[in-house]
Amino acid sequence: MAYIYDDQNIFAKILRGEIPNQTVLETAHTLAFNDIQPQAPIHVLVIPKGPYVCFDHFCLEASEAEIVDFHRAAGEICRQLGVQPGMGGGGYRTISNAGEAAVQDVPHYHLHILAGRKLGPMLMRAPG
Repeated sequence: MAYIYDDQNIFAKILRGEIPNQTVLETAHTLAFNDIQPQAPIHVLVIPKGPYVCFDHFCLEASEAEIVDFHRAAGEICRQLGVQPGMGGGGYRTISNAGEAAVQDVPHYHLHILAGRKLGPMLMRAPG
């Protein structure tokens, strides 16, 4: 079944200017803003401006220009925030949830960039 994009999701409303945000970076194809419920001292959401539901949808259907712009914007955010470990920063984590099993809350592809403290293990280890 093909992905069906819901243009009433909160990120679509942010992109249309119906809901304000604290913009960190905006490019031709990407918008990045501070999360309103941060899970770390630094918590930025990076979203494509196009109607993509999740990571694989974006990778398979976005144009090359959108894909390059999105990833360059994410790298620029890490640079601006000073979290690049190769440049003396403390590091960061990127997370993208897709679908029900991953608890994707908003059906618009988004990348979380988290930093500013030790983040611990990605997932709790399974018993055994």
